[in-house]
Amino acid sequence: MPWQGPIPKGAPVETAPPNVPEFKPAYSGQTRAPAVQTKTAFQVTTIASGFRNPWAIAFLPDGRMLVTEKPTGALYIVTPEGEKSPAVSGLPPVDGRNQGGLLDVEVSPDHAQSGLIYWTYYEPREGGNGLAVARAKLVDGEKPCVENVQIIFRMMPTLESTLHAGGRLVFTPDGKLFVTLGERSVLEGRKQARDVKSHFGKVVRINPDGTVPQDNPYLSNPEARPELWSVGHRNILSAALDSQKRLWIVEMGPRGGDELNRPEAGKDYGWPTIGYGEEYSGEPIHQRTQAPGMEQPVYYWDPVISPSGMTIYSGDLFPEWRDNIFIGGLSSEALVRLVMKDDRVVGEERLLTDLNARIREVVQGPEGALYLLTDATDGKLLKLTPR
Repeated sequence: MPWQGPIPKGAPVETAPPNVPEFKPAYSGQTRAPAVQTKTAFQVTTIASGFRNPWAIAFLPDGRMLVTEKPTGALYIVTPEGEKSPAVSGLPPVDGRNQGGLLDVEVSPDHAQSGLIYWTYYEPREGGNGLAVARAKLVDGEKPCVENVQIIFRMMPTLESTLHAGGRLVFTPDGKLFVTLGERSVLEGRKQARDVKSHFGKVVRINPDGTVPQDNPYLSNPEARPELWSVGHRNILSAALDSQKRLWIVEMGPRGGDELNRPEAGKDYGWPTIGYGEEYSGEPIHQRTQAPGMEQPVYYWDPVISPSGMTIYSGDLFPEWRDNIFIGGLSSEALVRLVMKDDRVVGEERLLTDLNARIREVVQGPEGALYLLTDATDGKLLKLTPR
């Protein structure tokens, strides 16, 4: 249901000055959308706590949740009442340094028949590490485990970096799997973000068994990695499908350069050639914000929100939120809400700022509530419902 009300007007939600004021938006509304305010009263309930830097939530068919713990590589099953299983055994070891570890988890669309779950993690390798996607059968019980682990995708080349591997998984209704990847942050990786011979800084699209769909956009290019869907990204930590089943992402940018994009097949999103930010040192990265053959972000943030998990709301509990984008904010310590119309951001809100917490994950539960994870050594699993 598209936005029905009048287009919001007025001051933006962001009041801090931009880090890179010399870069101007390519079109009106590309940044600093007018502030909006949720009218529905809501409450936040703590379901469980004591997670060490949790990263992702996925719902099992019976309403229980899978929750990953990034640095430890632990996966837990959590009941709606907050009871936590022992760590699921059988997962491969992770490189848990810095941004590494166990990241996203998703339940296979055919889980009721197959029992399969999928996850992403920093895989320790000779010569460095890289993001890997694994799947296995989840065996329930007092001591849950996974069986028949298969690695279905490996980010290549291998590189020594504890940063920017991306890691979100999105299943599509046509039976495909999107995997979002970062460019490893170090210069050697960054310069590969637009290089079709590398997985760095890409969205890839695979079949659930890891094989390559025959309608992928780069198959006719013998130099390109066949899994590629789109190129020129920095570090994609947020990804979700909209009501039209199209993929949207939010990229962790440099200082002043977080981006909302809708990556389309075969397109180039420009990193690091174009963009709106700068190095955290203040040094320039880009000479310009636009270039032929490179896509503009739908929206960008300067200063940044430091985005993480993302969902596009489709539930019934909050009718006023239908088709709004929700993004976990790390440095912004907020749940960022975007009101959309005709694929443009027309309003922005920062929710839950009173928690003073880094929001790592946001997913919509089966009943229409929002479920969140806070990124802390005592991370919490929260539930947001109408009051």
